[in-house]
Amino acid sequence: MSEWEDAFSSLHGASRITVTDRDAPWTGRLECRQSRTYGIAYCSGGRETFIRDARHIAADPRGTYELLVPLAGTAWVEQGASSGELQPGHMALCDMDRPVTFAHDDDFRSIALIVPGREVAHRNPAAAREPRLLSGVSGLGRVIRTMVATLQEEREQFSEAAFDVACERLLDLVCVAAEGATDSAPTGQRATVEAEIRRYIRRHAGDADLDAAGIARALGWSTRYIQQVLRAAGTTPRDLVRHERLHLARARLAGASWAGHSIAQIAHSCGFGSHASFSTAFRKEFGMSPRDARKGVLPPPAGPR
Repeated sequence: MSEWEDAFSSLHGASRITVTDRDAPWTGRLECRQSRTYGIAYCSGGRETFIRDARHIAADPRGTYELLVPLAGTAWVEQGASSGELQPGHMALCDMDRPVTFAHDDDFRSIALIVPGREVAHRNPAAAREPRLLSGVSGLGRVIRTMVATLQEEREQFSEAAFDVACERLLDLVCVAAEGATDSAPTGQRATVEAEIRRYIRRHAGDADLDAAGIARALGWSTRYIQQVLRAAGTTPRDLVRHERLHLARARLAGASWAGHSIAQIAHSCGFGSHASFSTAFRKEFGMSPRDARKGVLPPPAGPR
């Protein structure tokens, strides 16, 4: 047990570790890869509670954050005003130089991505101020969770330089996801998030059920955050979806491959439920009817303002 504590503290910092029975054979397993800047560690087995308090931090400051990625079992993490249960599909980004408590059961298995605190602060100051509980069920969070697991499995195949590059790219994604987990929209990554939203809507404009909730779910952010980012750009999810659908419809009306489809069929293929509402929106957007667009008629010149 003492060897485990030494190895664990060397990796995560000075702490107090408590277990149910210190005399029982310890089944914990710890595997890690560290460069001078980044680290990744796999941990499994043994019910324990890890407490890193102000005294430990003063004696052994780390200057690091850890992204905790559960693979199996259940754990509990608490830091500041944030706390929550961690299971596969959820992640936590914690500052190791702030008091933290982490407890898990016997069947818990997890990966920790260890990153410099200065790099978190540079990418996302809001994430550096407060711990983040992140969803890894879908969208960006799921991508992060998959990449962390793959990096752990392949960790010995990388040179130190390649390992650091992989960790840096992962941290970029983590900080974007952490921004989406807040109720506000910091400006640092807003342009990147807006571009990703627009790309997703453009690719899925023809989906009949495309809406803010579905976009948020697919990208791993909250609906409120999606709305805030687009509001700052002067639009809304609904307006942006309608805009992309209308431009998709215009391209299909002019395209030879859609010549055999009726205007109503094209409207339906672009996510419009009503031919009449499609025609009204199309005329408002382009200054001509869908029929004229199909014939190649130019819209009338704009009047004086």
